[in-house]
Amino acid sequence: MKPESIRKYRPFPPVSLPDRQWPDRTITQAPIWCSVDLRDGNQALPQPMSVEEKLEFFDVLCGVGFKQIEVGFPSAADTEFNFLRRLIDEDRIPDDVTIQVLVQTRDHLIRRTFEAIDGAKRAIVHIYNSTSPLQRRVTFGDASREQIRDIAVEAAKLVKELVPTIPRTEVVLQYSPESFSDTELDFALECCNAVIDIWQPTAEKKMIVNLPDTVQWTTPNIHADMIEWMCRHLKNRESLLVSLHTHNDRGTGTAATELGLMAGADRVEGTLFGNGERTGNLDIVNVALNMNSHGIPTGLDFSDLPTLRRVYERVTRMTVGERHPYVGELVFTAFSGSHQDAIKKGFDRRERETKENPDIPWGVPYLTIDPQDVGRSYEAIIRINSQSGKGGIAYVLDREHGFDLPKTMHPQVGSYIYGHADAEGRELSNDEIGELFFEKFANLGSPMNLVDFELDHTEKKGEVVCHAAIELNGETVRGEGRGNGPINAFVHFLEEAGHKDFKVTDYRSHALRGGSDADSAAYVQIQSLVDSSLVWGCGIDPSIEMAGLKALVSAWNLQHAEA
Repeated sequence: MKPESIRKYRPFPPVSLPDRQWPDRTITQAPIWCSVDLRDGNQALPQPMSVEEKLEFFDVLCGVGFKQIEVGFPSAADTEFNFLRRLIDEDRIPDDVTIQVLVQTRDHLIRRTFEAIDGAKRAIVHIYNSTSPLQRRVTFGDASREQIRDIAVEAAKLVKELVPTIPRTEVVLQYSPESFSDTELDFALECCNAVIDIWQPTAEKKMIVNLPDTVQWTTPNIHADMIEWMCRHLKNRESLLVSLHTHNDRGTGTAATELGLMAGADRVEGTLFGNGERTGNLDIVNVALNMNSHGIPTGLDFSDLPTLRRVYERVTRMTVGERHPYVGELVFTAFSGSHQDAIKKGFDRRERETKENPDIPWGVPYLTIDPQDVGRSYEAIIRINSQSGKGGIAYVLDREHGFDLPKTMHPQVGSYIYGHADAEGRELSNDEIGELFFEKFANLGSPMNLVDFELDHTEKKGEVVCHAAIELNGETVRGEGRGNGPINAFVHFLEEAGHKDFKVTDYRSHALRGGSDADSAAYVQIQSLVDSSLVWGCGIDPSIEMAGLKALVSAWNLQHAEA
């Protein structure tokens, strides 16, 4: 902002709470969760969900494990009313799920709401009225504190009066001093305690006091101070469930909720992936998986986030950002070479350690949780562009194509492939990486091509004889060589043919994972006798012996192609 613009803003006042306790607390158990996707989330959509879409989404929320679901504002529109009636009349609400309905503190709207919930096994009637000085002055025309408090009291009285009219339904009262986040604490307390006096909750039949961070005006620590202050001063605290409903105007909805739980709250309202008015509501997926990552069970099942995301995006017509925590396309992806190397080493070590101890705690650099625990595959963890490194490329070749490259081969392969990505100026797909590896390093047939190879075991113990033919520079060269194995014998053949200007310095082989069960991969490193340069080649063949020979020929071809 320009300096002259900043002058119109003022700092938010702190809360006087010198003996605050929340900073020394930790979250050790999950709160009660309430999804408000079908109400708060729905009203924030450019195109609200249809009844059929809401029915589908309701079933999805039940499947995730939500036991409290705010289904709408049934007094606001016929669509909302009819949706709720279908849930009740078609017996779609599981016995262990409580529906919640929102209603303003106005008589005719409350009466219409009771018509809507009649017949539900259990329903939370959520009444609210705005309480902040700004709302009192602007929205309610300079209404007094007493007038605002009395609105809440009269609504609570009416709800209590109407409860006996729907005997089939157990009614739980929830009250929100809406705009709590910028209401004077003493007045928010006055309104809540006045409603508590009317409702008379008990430890067996609790009332919900919801303290919404309707607009985030300040930092999460001030929000936590406000919640702790209220928890200390509310009447009959043991008979209440203190609930949080944070928004995200400052981008700190998750932090405000977590600190609010540390400050004493019992319950959390929010939406999947943070959908909601303005910058959104609390993202319950985010908070719940944060808890999971610390070993805290939440009662919510987010083990298949990709499917959940697809349903969400289809019925809401909203999109989840690529960097959205846990569910975004790129959140488990590393392009950076150093990150890729650390992740690869982490997975390799974990694979070894879990063979001995399956219960070893999770620990892979840069990954706070195991992507597979939320339905994400390992395929997209490492992706390759010009910023990538040798470790990441080796990881992709291993996980996607079955090649377990020797460590000292990583620089040679990595340099070539990410150099190609740099030249292209884009990300390379896993298939492209495999194709580049094959074209550059595997089963190379030029300038030298292995035409024929036969192996005979001699009477001399430990010695073999190879009969080989190669094509080089348009000519076919035939001959034989002796050695202690196929590669050693072929090296001697090349020496006899006048083409041995190298020495073999390393050899590795393994069954090719992800390919044919009969395929083997071999890697041979040779060192030039001219300039001491080192080159790796790869060979692939059903025969492990032939794979090794093809790897040697590939290395020779690479060395002479680059000479």
